[in-house]
Amino acid sequence: MSKAQGRADLLVEVGTEELPPAALRKLSEAFASGLAEALTTAGLVENPTATPFASPRRLSVRISGVARKAADQESERRGPAVSASYDENGQPTPAATGFARSCGVEVADLQTLSTDKGEWLVHRSVVSGENAKTLIGPGIQQALDKLPIPKRMRWGTGTDEFVRPVHWLVVLHGQQVVPCSVLGVAAGRVSRGHRFMGETTVRIASASDYEQRLQEEGAVMPDFAARSAMIEKQVTRLGEKAGGHAVIDAALLETVTALVEKPHAVLGSFDPAFLKVPQEALISSMRDHQKYFHVVDKKGALLPAFITISNIKSRSPARVRTGNERVLNARLADAKFFWESDATQTLAHRAQTLDQVLFHHALGSLADKTHRIERLAGKIAQAIGASEADCSRAASLCKADLVSGMVGEFPDLQGTMGRYLAKHDGEPAAVARAIEEHYLPRQAGGALPKSVPGQVLALADRLDSLVGLFIAGEEPTGEKDPYALRRAALGVIRILVEKKLDLDVATLVEEAADSYVVGGLGAGDSAKTQCTTFILERYRSLYVALGFAQDEISAVLEAGARRPLDFDRRLKAVSRFRHHRDAPSLTAANKRIRNILRKSEESIPAQIDAQCLGEPAEIALSEAIIETAGAIAPAVAKGDYASALRTLAGLRPVVDGFFDEVMVMAPDPAVRANRLALLGQLNQLFLGIADISLLQTGETGDG
Repeated sequence: MSKAQGRADLLVEVGTEELPPAALRKLSEAFASGLAEALTTAGLVENPTATPFASPRRLSVRISGVARKAADQESERRGPAVSASYDENGQPTPAATGFARSCGVEVADLQTLSTDKGEWLVHRSVVSGENAKTLIGPGIQQALDKLPIPKRMRWGTGTDEFVRPVHWLVVLHGQQVVPCSVLGVAAGRVSRGHRFMGETTVRIASASDYEQRLQEEGAVMPDFAARSAMIEKQVTRLGEKAGGHAVIDAALLETVTALVEKPHAVLGSFDPAFLKVPQEALISSMRDHQKYFHVVDKKGALLPAFITISNIKSRSPARVRTGNERVLNARLADAKFFWESDATQTLAHRAQTLDQVLFHHALGSLADKTHRIERLAGKIAQAIGASEADCSRAASLCKADLVSGMVGEFPDLQGTMGRYLAKHDGEPAAVARAIEEHYLPRQAGGALPKSVPGQVLALADRLDSLVGLFIAGEEPTGEKDPYALRRAALGVIRILVEKKLDLDVATLVEEAADSYVVGGLGAGDSAKTQCTTFILERYRSLYVALGFAQDEISAVLEAGARRPLDFDRRLKAVSRFRHHRDAPSLTAANKRIRNILRKSEESIPAQIDAQCLGEPAEIALSEAIIETAGAIAPAVAKGDYASALRTLAGLRPVVDGFFDEVMVMAPDPAVRANRLALLGQLNQLFLGIADISLLQTGETGDG
């Protein structure tokens, strides 16, 4: 392949109506990578650097070093064998002339190719690379077609579809406009500036001065990251000016960056009287409804100040500030009304109305669910020695805030408002905290409940939903999980492991199912088994994400893993064991033992007959098994599997000696059966921790 000559930066800007802010950055990055891929495939770039730009009204990308034409391609076409191409007089045969004609040349222009199978006629040529002007337009269209847009729209009378109507298109290769049309719009060099500031149209001279022209003439910052950094700097400065610290939420920062083309931060304030309302509700009003940043003091307490990001630099900033203050004060007045209204009724009174709220058509109301949670929470509290009184009281109130005005207005505050209302009612602090914490973790990897009653309620709530929805036939299928049961199951495992609650999942499922029976709903063995299996299957995804190997997880699962905390201890021990110097040999021996036992067609005795032990090596192994079983029993009993595996590693010499000196499948049936029993006991010794025969290890260590 010959090198393409002449390169320049390529700029593509797709000008649209206001793009969805939640998708803006993702779309711009996908557009940049998609166009780079298309141009690479076309032979115009190699290892390109693609710089994405994005603002509310444009998706842009600049790709460096795009060739003026694609590289020339050397072509080689093989024809007939030389032996079949010429007759005895050296004249071309019809096979040779036909091949030459199909290549558009004379036979004399053909060359020969020598291979280990003989010589062949070949035609070699150079195919000139296409001009970039003919390749760039289709490349842009290809990149746009691949964008992750769930729902496209049409506009005007055309048939083109995109996330928003397209109104202009800039395509510059160096300083030259690339003649093409995309989404019904012809390419040019004229972009558009800010809707209210700067020039209406901006002429882009070359791909390299794109940002400078837009900023200086159009009052637009096209670089998403630069806009975000500017907003963060302005917000931080104004937070300090307000006498506190601005809380910069990453999701909010991305949203406001996607909403403005030239950010200008404005500091405002609200009536300090609103601070009597739970601050989470005030923050939700500012952050989620108004897209404002809030300000806190050194202790994290909310200050009566906010920061909004304007898309214009107003000549009358005071008017912008007062306008935003007026809107926010109205919002906060609503929150204050809901709070004061909710505080007139106790949570216990609200809980009495939960029978009017459906949980699931087959599983009853929220009142039914609350009764089941209360019963199950009592069982769990008993099992771990927690306060049954606190757990039972918190369970009876944990769903009551769902019928409050505050949660109706701010759904994300479920649990949080329950805590505030419980404290207002004079409930014990442990009860109030558990009501809030029982929703944790709220997402994968999220914070877990810190209090024991909170952990008990979180388990009871999730287990009730898991078991009930399996009874109702609502288990996840494929990618569909409308009730987020996978997340609930992961939450159960994480709480049990990370909070060191040594409980059996199958027993918990059984207890949860019993609550449905008490409530008059059936709970068949099939649903309970499926639910238990479903929860335990979450081990793999959870621990792979934590960096454990698939074969380590499989080895522990094979030994049984109904207690997540116990599984965690076994897995960590196995992960360390695989790097022990004796691990490869013991793993190979265990594979051999499992294969022998699996292939044996005769009944294997449970006990060893000492009278049948004759060979010194088998006597040594029998004694070692008895001694080792006694040595590891205390460690296994207290979950110290690392110590137990180190002790088991000491069996390597005697196991190696057994296989070197003893024929397991001896002719004498009694001797053979006894040796199989010996291997069976050795196998069970390891299976008490994990099936290490499943480890794919060739590693050695210093252990």
